[in-house]
Amino acid sequence: MVIHRLKILPEYFEAQKNRVKTFEIRKNDRNFKVGDRLMLYEINSKTKQKTGRVLEVQVTYITDYAQKEDYVVMATRLKIFKDSVHVTVYE
Repeated sequence: MVIHRLKILPEYFEAQKNRVKTFEIRKNDRNFKVGDRLMLYEINSKTKQKTGRVLEVQVTYITDYAQKEDYVVMATRLKIFKDSVHVTVYE
């Protein structure tokens, strides 16, 4: 299991946090595998700076079906949400 640190825009961060979005589409330049963890760091849309909010998700499935070359779709399961005040653990 590998932990990958990735940036994510606020609208996608919120969708992952609220469990509406349960996947990530990413360039597979890190050799993603089922079981890996993604640390998704929310960034400000304008400044591109980290906001301090982080999600940890686990990759549960990967496919490259109908994707651009070298891209994959990863099914994800939310594990942890962190901000400057809270840490929420999901089962």
